[in-house]
This record gives sequence, C-alpha cells and structure tokens, in this order.
Amino acid sequence: MIYLSQIVNGIGLGMLYFLLAVGLSIIFGLLHFVNFAHGAFYLLGAYLCYALLQHGIDFWWAITLAGLIVAAFAALVEAGLLRRIYRLDHMYHIVATIGLALMIQEFVIIVWGPVGASVSTPPALVGVVMLGNFIYPEYRIFVVGFTAVLALVLWWLLEGTRLGAIVRAGSESSDSISLLGYDIKRINTAVFALGAGLAALAGGLATPIRGLDPFMGVEALAIAFVVVVIGGMGSFTGALIAGLLVGIVQSLMATIWPEGASLAVYIAMVVVVLVMPRGLLGRA
Repeated sequence: MIYLSQIVNGIGLGMLYFLLAVGLSIIFGLLHFVNFAHGAFYLLGAYLCYALLQHGIDFWWAITLAGLIVAAFAALVEAGLLRRIYRLDHMYHIVATIGLALMIQEFVIIVWGPVGASVSTPPALVGVVMLGNFIYPEYRIFVVGFTAVLALVLWWLLEGTRLGAIVRAGSESSDSISLLGYDIKRINTAVFALGAGLAALAGGLATPIRGLDPFMGVEALAIAFVVVVIGGMGSFTGALIAGLLVGIVQSLMATIWPEGASLAVYIAMVVVVLVMPRGLLGRA
C-alpha cells in the first residue's frame, strides 16, 4: 500500500513538474531561447501567493493573482530586455536570464527574508480521502485534478485555436509568420508571459505541500530542465509524460532509497538522452 501511495504522490508531483516545465518547453519551441530565469518566476509566484494570503486574500484568488502578476512582469521583461538579445549568441541568453534570476532571488530575500515559511492548506481541502486502507490528502487530489484540467485547456489552446497554430508555425519559421501579417513580437511576448505565469501558478500550488524558501527557484529550474530534456524540447505531450515519469521515479525512490531520490531523476535523464538524444517526443 505504501508504494501505491507513493505512486499517487508521484503523479501529483509530476503534474506540478509538468506545469512548471511546459512553459519552459513552449518558450524554447517558439523563441529558441534558453530561459534560466524560469525557476525565479516559480519562486516569485510562490512568494506572491504567500504575501497575498498574509493580507487575507482567499487562496484561490491568491494563486490566480500571483500567476497574473508574474505573467505581466514577464511580459515587461521580455518586451523591454529579452527581445533585444534573441538573435545574439546563446551565451547572452544565459548571462541575461541568470542575472534576472539572481535579481528576483535577492528581491525575495530583501522583502521576505532569508528564512523559509510554511503555507496552510486551504480550509476547503483540509482532510483526507479514505478508500479502504488507502488514505490520501484532499489537497493533493485537488492538485492532480486541477493540473489535469489545465493541461487539457493548454492542449486545446495550442492544438485547437488559431493562436496555437500561429505558435506552432512560428516555432518552425518566425519570418514566415511575419510575412503573413502577424506581429511576431506580440506573439513572443504573449508566449513568454504564458510560460512565466504557468511557472508562478505551479509555485503557488506547491506552497502548501513543500513550503517556501528563497532558493526553491534553483531546485525548480533544475527539475524543469530535466523534464524538458526527457520529454523533448518544444513538446507539450513530452513535457506531460516526462513530468509524470520524473515525479513517480522521485517519489518511489524516496521510499526505496531516500538518499538517492534526486540522483535517480538525473540518472533517468541520462538514460533517456543516451537512448533517445532528442528526448521522448522531441523533434530535430
């Protein structure tokens, strides 16, 4: 029964990893831009959610507002800074986004301090679900259901709408989209903001599970890159499968070999890269 519980834990964890990584994957697919500040948006979303809760805002409004605020901030950063370096060497991308991540991290430390904090589970989801000998927290079930619905909405947005068609076409040739009369700069900004907002939403949802600390963005960035590499750069479905795979492996290994739980995730990534260098569903 303990392994079943860990598998379900892994699914919940994996859906959060998917939500975190899919934005990074979409940004890379469209912009061919490696964003090392993605974990910092997750960090900022978590702390904004915490701050809103401290001011008496309902949890559901707090995670929504945190996601929207981070998305708006990311749009300003993309329009004011990052779009100027897209065509430069990747070294400039790395330096600029690492610098941005460090600035956000230091901002969090200055405003909220270097010591972490905990966030209470929303009152409506306090409690457990019991099915025979199987006991599972209601909040984690909510996270699985909510992220699953959000994954379907994202899939429809990318596969069933004109915006999704433009984004997919832009990932192949941004110049062709511009020639068709679409403003590629606005599309780039919208996609970057969407990715950052999803990372912030993942941060807000994760706070009642893991708590807060100013360095959680670094951990999140590492996991996001592992998920994207395993799933394949630019692949929505690959990010979903890889997120679940990483979450389940990490959760099971926490029971089987606690000291090597994180190591097992990176071993899984190495195995996938050796067998399938483009990832599970990546394209050339």
